[in-house]
Amino acid sequence: MKFHKVKQINGTLSVPGDKSISHRAVMFGALAEGTTEVHNFLKGADCLSTIQCFRQLGIDIEEDIQNQVIRIHGKGLYGLSPSSSILDVGNSGTTLRLISGILSGQPFESNLTGDSSIQKRPMNRVITPLSLMNADIKSVLGNGCAPLCINESSYHSTKSTLKGIHYNSPIASAQIKSSVLLAGLYAEGETSVTEPNVSRNHTELMLKEFGATLAVNNKTVTIQPEPRLFAQKVQVPGDISSAAYFLAAACILPNSELVIKDVGVNPTRDGIIDVLVSMGADITKENLKNQDGEAICDLRVKSSNLHGTTIEGGIIPRLIDEIPVIAVIACFAEGETIIKDATELKVKESNRIDVMAKQLNNMGANVIATEDGMIIHGVHKLTGTVIESKEDHRIAMSFAIASLKAEGETIIQGAECVNISYPEFYQDLQRLTSPY
Repeated sequence: MKFHKVKQINGTLSVPGDKSISHRAVMFGALAEGTTEVHNFLKGADCLSTIQCFRQLGIDIEEDIQNQVIRIHGKGLYGLSPSSSILDVGNSGTTLRLISGILSGQPFESNLTGDSSIQKRPMNRVITPLSLMNADIKSVLGNGCAPLCINESSYHSTKSTLKGIHYNSPIASAQIKSSVLLAGLYAEGETSVTEPNVSRNHTELMLKEFGATLAVNNKTVTIQPEPRLFAQKVQVPGDISSAAYFLAAACILPNSELVIKDVGVNPTRDGIIDVLVSMGADITKENLKNQDGEAICDLRVKSSNLHGTTIEGGIIPRLIDEIPVIAVIACFAEGETIIKDATELKVKESNRIDVMAKQLNNMGANVIATEDGMIIHGVHKLTGTVIESKEDHRIAMSFAIASLKAEGETIIQGAECVNISYPEFYQDLQRLTSPY
């Protein structure tokens, strides 16, 4: 994809459904009794991988394309069937880690794999706690990554042999927490997870809506085993991670104003708004409402004079996916922006610290990569160059935003990777921007 500098960005848009919630709606709907309807489901590649995996596990899932509805015909907590072939999660770490918790409680063998990127991402972070729960889960190659084999030695069992544990997670990760809690549905005794900081809580909110018995006490979540889950109607809010790119564009481009409709502003996910406001951004929440336990509103954002800030500590899990585009924004802010405590960025679809620092510097930025983040000195001017997306959707979209204010031409290689989370991203960007 080729990009050129634009004058401004204006208008109204609706971003795709939240990726995290879309994944969970399919998974929990499969384990529930009855038919779950999911409206505004994200039809990105990652969520479609989740659908395919559960179809292979015997769940009937309909796609009503005309009405943008997914229907999951659940079979209850013990209704899954063994897949006749390997479950392929594609590029989806959420699918791999969460489904591992579910499959650890099944009385049959499962084998999972994914693309070349997934096969490099760390899986010991769920293998360790699940093994402590008595799960039979292993990395087939012994390197702590996919492919995984679950229940190889116990698939002749008729019931789960999992035991409830209290797990102190070394990192704040919704994927770890969710994997353990989902295994806890099948365990003997209660299961709890304590995090160093609270990560996104969509699993807790949605499992309660489906009928699970779950308690939250500060940084600890406890779940009781073997609930009856019941089908729900799920309205998926717009994904704040997708909205972040348009918030960024409107902030850095002059004479701009956008309204982004029906965005999820769950307080465990809205760190991007807090950071931008702390940098001087003009962002207003309008029409705030609560839906299925999730906070939703329209976001109005206008051109802003931004200044640097420090981003660290407990806010990091609330904006971990938005840090690449925050790095872009910081290039156009006055002064210095420091990002700390974000080591997790190294084990995403790419090493996002190194990739962002190197390629922003290639555009003329002043970015220093650190062990756990970046130091960014605002330069106010970038120059177009060739960007390698590393097949990472958040890298591609971040540099698409950088290109809007860069002199000359920016070329993004592997630009199609945005299909993972936002298939219409480039069309929406083109529709709303005014070229020179």
